[in-house]
This record gives sequence, C-alpha cells and structure tokens, in this order.
Amino acid sequence: MARRYDCTDVVDRKHGLREAASAVRRGDLVVLPTDTVYGVGADAFNANAVGALLEAKGRGRGMPSPVLVGSPNTLHGLVTDFSEQAWELVDAFWPGALTIVARHQPSLTWDLGETRGTVAVRMPLHPVALELLKEFGPMAVSSANLTGHPAPQDCDAAQQMLGDAIAVYLDGGPTPDTVPSSIVDVTRPVPRLLRAGAVSEEELRKVVPDLEISH
Repeated sequence: MARRYDCTDVVDRKHGLREAASAVRRGDLVVLPTDTVYGVGADAFNANAVGALLEAKGRGRGMPSPVLVGSPNTLHGLVTDFSEQAWELVDAFWPGALTIVARHQPSLTWDLGETRGTVAVRMPLHPVALELLKEFGPMAVSSANLTGHPAPQDCDAAQQMLGDAIAVYLDGGPTPDTVPSSIVDVTRPVPRLLRAGAVSEEELRKVVPDLEISH
C-alpha cells in the first residue's frame, strides 16, 4: 500500500523524506515534486529498481531514464569528457530546468536503459527534490506518468496513474512550471539543443553562442 506525505507540513515532510530515502534504498519507487513536473524516482545504481520504474510507466529500454542530482559536484563521479562549455551551462542554469546529456564514466555499474554510453542529468530547483537527492544520492527520475499520458503537475494526477506501483508519494503541491526542461547534448565538440523547453534558446546562447539546434 502506497504511503503519501504532505510536504507542505514540516513534520510530515520530515517523515516523508526519511521514508522515501528508505524506500529507494530498498529498491522501491517514489514519486517526488520537481520544478517542472512530478517525477517517479529509483536508485540509479539498482538495475531492478530502474527496470521497475520503466515498467511502471509502460516505457521501453529505448527511452532510458534521466538522472537527477543534488549538487553539481556529483557530476565529477558520473560523467567524463565534460567540456568547459558544459560546466558553464551548469554554472548558469543549475539548479534549474536544463537537462544535460553527457558521456557517463565507463566504470559506472548502472543500467538506465539503452543509453549508448551517455546519461541525461539534471539538478532540479525544488526543495523537496533536492533534500531527497542530498539524503540519498543520484536517482533515476522520469516524469510520473504512464507513457502517452500528460506529465502530472500535482500528486493526485501521479497517484491516479501509478497507484500502488509506488511505495511513497511526496506531495509538494502543484509544480511551479508546466514546461519540461530543455535538453542540451554536450557529447560533441559544439553543444546541441535536443529539446527546447523551460530554458530558451536565447538564454542558452548567452552562455554558448555557437549552440547547434537539432532538427
């Protein structure tokens, strides 16, 4: 039976974060608010948990899960060949609605799906998400919806879709934004915008003037 915690209440939030971190350590799934939409999260280094996440969404391995982190410093252990321009993007837009696709460290023992050696990573600008990530560490997090359905902007919508596939729901109220994150690929010499989102092309070009656009 899924448990739900009201993160607008100080006491409930404390209990909820502790229960959510415990659930993720056990290999269970949790739903958490972010600055864009609600996400469903699992231990990024637990292949069974990530598999359960993809299964709960009805999502194939060809659409691997992004990873959320609680600090830019976490990147040092996760990615390689991270360019100066990539760090400038991190400095300018993290925490925030920018997902960065980078090459992951070849030594990492994780299975996020068919990633072809890359990982999509983001540091969200939401206090509940950041507290959980700082408590637990990097998490595989995808939007908390069934594939083909709209991404949820409140906990009710997430729970209606995912039900008891989730161990803990962290209800932080409606999310502040309806627009998904922008996605920039930094695996090539010149960063490329894969998806326009909450961070505009104009804002990105202030940091990376030669930004390429994927067509």
